[in-house]
Amino acid sequence: MLKSKASQNAADQRNITRLRVLEHIRTRGSISRIDIASALQTSPATVTAATADLISAGLIKEIQTEQQSKSAKRGRPRVLLQLNGGSYLVAGLKVARHVISVILVDFEGNEVTSYKHPLDDARMTPTAFVGTIREAMDQACAQIDETIDTLSGVSIGIAGLVDAERNFVHWSSSLTERNVDFSQFLESELPCPAFIENDANLVAKAEQLFGLGKGLKNFLVVTIEHGVGLGIVLDGKLYRGERGCGAEFGHTKVQLDGALCQCGQRGCLEAYVGDYALIREATVADQSTGTETVTEIHKNARSGDERAKSVLARAGQMFGLGISNLINLFDPERIILSGAQMDLEHLYSEEVMTRIRSGVVNVDTPLPEIKVHHWGDLMWAKGAAAYGIEQVSILKVKELATHAS
Repeated sequence: MLKSKASQNAADQRNITRLRVLEHIRTRGSISRIDIASALQTSPATVTAATADLISAGLIKEIQTEQQSKSAKRGRPRVLLQLNGGSYLVAGLKVARHVISVILVDFEGNEVTSYKHPLDDARMTPTAFVGTIREAMDQACAQIDETIDTLSGVSIGIAGLVDAERNFVHWSSSLTERNVDFSQFLESELPCPAFIENDANLVAKAEQLFGLGKGLKNFLVVTIEHGVGLGIVLDGKLYRGERGCGAEFGHTKVQLDGALCQCGQRGCLEAYVGDYALIREATVADQSTGTETVTEIHKNARSGDERAKSVLARAGQMFGLGISNLINLFDPERIILSGAQMDLEHLYSEEVMTRIRSGVVNVDTPLPEIKVHHWGDLMWAKGAAAYGIEQVSILKVKELATHAS
């Protein structure tokens, strides 16, 4: 028993080293073994063993470069390591209310193709949900004359309370049921490993790797869409909470017994700020208008419609209250406002900034930087793909340990 436990501990440590080496290569692009050992403060022999395993798994490859020194004309070419981009194909999906956005990327994260699959129903049963995911994947793969069997992993972003480690969805506005364990559904419908994660967490991952969070250790991403989400990066790592249900900024309470939220509770922030909330408030304010989109609300406000201006002003004040609470809690380097729609100015107007400043504890230092990142649905999908690459890497490294035993 002791020997078995010791062997397991040794295998776990080897996996940790392999993943550290792999991620360092991903960060640097191309690098030598000796430079990896120096950067990770480990022995060259350990790095050599780890890279040999990663090469055998197809995760990295060797490339030869010309000798930089003219005096070493007869020397061997310098050997560097880099990711093996063509080894694995990974899919990232974002499930919104009216469309599923799909992106296929290689192992380096380069886009291979993208596809948008229209949705007839905003809310589906778990069976219908997974079946629709399969349809979208088949269509995306067909664009490059591939099949879903060639994928090494599929990562799915969904709004709601998600325990990513178990593929368990406590609640989502995209589902008709609560507390759904998707493991069996995904295994029966998809021929490759699949992962479900909260969509705001995926946006934070995308911002960290590709966007306005790059190079930052502590930042927050607030997503504004049908609802309101939050991705938290602390000390360079994504924070999910103990049950995978942390960072539910949209469901923090801003008014006691206030407006009804789609989660069933009252007074949630997103019940004032989310797209559905703005449309609901504008329709109640002027039933004859029948406002259907957030864009129309903004258009009416710019035209001087007092009701539309009031709806947006109220949303901005509630949002400012929420942001000031986030700053008091986390004191981040930067807060990134991300949304698929372009009309977000009511959430970072001077009136909103004044509300934020008045709610933040005064320590005579500047507020954290607040930046807006406009993007379409593909950004969510790209974040999902980044998470998919991360999970495929972990699975492939675990397979190395299994084969060794």
